[in-house]
Amino acid sequence: MVILAGDHIYKMDYELILQQHCETGADVTIACLEVPRMEAVGFGVMAVDEHDNVTAFVEKPADPPAIPGNPDIALASMGIYVFTTKLLFEELRRDAATPGSSRDFGKDIIPYLVKNGKAVAHRFSDSCVRSGLEVEAYWRDVGTVDAYWEANIDLTDVVPKLDLYDRSWPLWTYSEVTPPAKFVHADDGRRGEAVSSLVSGDCIISGSSIHRSLIFTGTRAHSYSMLDQAVILPHCVIGRGARLSKVVVDRGVEIPDGLIVGEDAESDAQRFRRTDNGVVLVTKSMIDRLIA
Repeated sequence: MVILAGDHIYKMDYELILQQHCETGADVTIACLEVPRMEAVGFGVMAVDEHDNVTAFVEKPADPPAIPGNPDIALASMGIYVFTTKLLFEELRRDAATPGSSRDFGKDIIPYLVKNGKAVAHRFSDSCVRSGLEVEAYWRDVGTVDAYWEANIDLTDVVPKLDLYDRSWPLWTYSEVTPPAKFVHADDGRRGEAVSSLVSGDCIISGSSIHRSLIFTGTRAHSYSMLDQAVILPHCVIGRGARLSKVVVDRGVEIPDGLIVGEDAESDAQRFRRTDNGVVLVTKSMIDRLIA
C-alpha cells in the first residue's frame, strides 16, 4: 500500500484511511476536507454520491459541487492519496505513455481513475487526531510563503490550534542532540528574552528581544536586535541592532548588523521577496546582493 501526501500540516490516523481503502476495494482513496462550499474555489473538489464514491473531480471550480444532503459543504482534496503499490505503478506507466499528459496526480492520474476506475473519498473528520485542547480538525496548506509563515506563527498562540505537546500522539521527526537554548544579558535595552515564542536547542539569545516568533536550531541572535513574528530557520545569525518583523529567514542566513526588515514595504520589496500580505522572505543570495 502506498500513501502519497503533499505540502500540508495535519494530524491524521492513516490506519483508518487504509482500512477504508481495503474495505471499499477502491483503486484510489482520496482524503478530503469538508469546507464551506464557496471556500472550495481554490481547491480540487470531489463530487460524490451518497456512499462517497467520487463521481467527478473539478479543479478550482467557480461553482463547487456540494456533498449530498448538505448544499453548503464541499469536499476539497487534501492532496493525500492511497493506492495499492501494483496499481500505482500501472497508472504511472500508463500516464507516462499518454501523449499530452502533464504528469500530475491532480490533473491527470486522479481524473482518469475517477472516470475509468473506482475512486472513493475519505473524510478527514473520520480520521483526524485531536488532543483535548484542539477544538477543530487541524489542516493547513503550507505551499506558499504566506501559508508557511502563518502556520508557524499559529504555534505561538497561548493555546495553538495544533497541539505539539500532545503526549498521546507524539510527533516523530528528525531530531538533533544539541545543548539547550541559552538566554544571556539582563541590562535595560539589552535583555535576552523571548515572549510567546518557540526557541529550539543550540540557540543563543544574547541581549536580543524576541516576540511571537519561531527560532530554529543553532541560531544566534545578538545584542539589541529585535524579532517580531519572525520564522528563523536553522543556523542563522541575527546581527547586532537588526530589527526583523513578519519575516521568514532562510537556513544559514547571516543578517547584517542594523538591518531593518518589515517596517518599509517599498524598501522590502526592492531588496527581498515581499508577498501581497506583507510577509518578507530573506535568503542568503538576497543578503549577498545587498552587501555586495
